[in-house]
Amino acid sequence: MNAISAVGPQTALPASDAPSGRALTVQHGDTLSGLAAQLGVPLDRLLAANPQVLNPDVIYPGDTINVPGGTTQAASGAGGSYTVQPGDSLSGIASANGTTVQALLEANPQIRNPDLIVVGDRIQLPGGSGGGTGGDGAGPVEGPDPTAPPATGGADGVTAAELQQIVPTLSTAKAEAVAPHLNAAMAEANIDTPQRQAMFIAQLAHESGGFHYMEEIASGAAYEGRADLGNTQPGDGERYKGRGYIQVTGRHNYTEAGRALGLDLVNNPELAAQPENAARIAAWYWQSRDINAAADAGDFTQVTRLINGGTNGLADREAYYARASAILN
Repeated sequence: MNAISAVGPQTALPASDAPSGRALTVQHGDTLSGLAAQLGVPLDRLLAANPQVLNPDVIYPGDTINVPGGTTQAASGAGGSYTVQPGDSLSGIASANGTTVQALLEANPQIRNPDLIVVGDRIQLPGGSGGGTGGDGAGPVEGPDPTAPPATGGADGVTAAELQQIVPTLSTAKAEAVAPHLNAAMAEANIDTPQRQAMFIAQLAHESGGFHYMEEIASGAAYEGRADLGNTQPGDGERYKGRGYIQVTGRHNYTEAGRALGLDLVNNPELAAQPENAARIAAWYWQSRDINAAADAGDFTQVTRLINGGTNGLADREAYYARASAILN
């Protein structure tokens, strides 16, 4: 999709500053559904006000979104709570609500790792007890919002305990950190049957060494000048070396993944190594190549070829798949 141009003489504002009837500028990590929730606008009304948005799942940082009139926005710095959406980060939530990461951490002592928030969790917004998006302003809320969509894929996704059985080398803490991001990403990419999920998890487990490696050990210098990867500028080889659960590699793939997911991976390639982004990038790759079709056909070898380009490590992948199938089915 082409970048959205500003409409008429309106001034584009950040999401947290945009009143109804004006325009806002998409920030890194924004999703259309997340903006709709922040602004108190039904998603279908937001789409109707922005006919230039051809795919509601694809908006880019810098795009301009029109806010339809007669709506209210989320409280900014006035308390309340916010329900975490796919693609959210604590820094993005802070920016959208006119506060700081530190203030959010102080208002949410249940958050022990600022880089780890889970889709469906409610974040208390500092500044009072006014109504926010989805909360009652009664103080920090631990755990998911019971009215929010579950942070799992179809067929209940995978629990941390199940993930440990599939990947026996995973610690409890690591499994608890990885599973929610896998579930959110699988839900986003319609990896929503036990067979699809078993194949997806098996492939990622092999590619990442059991969810251990988030970045290619080599420097990436070997990719320098690789036009087939889109590495056309000096330093692209190391800048866009393999990262994430499936080792996305090259300027071209970073660009495409970033556009699809609303992440500025070109200017911030290290984002691909963050667990929540690693899971979403893997799911994007899976969906963009229609790997669900091969998974539905039960063709694990073809799934491997679509992920790997060949059948490297097939026996290890199949071992993960056998355990995943037994557990998820």
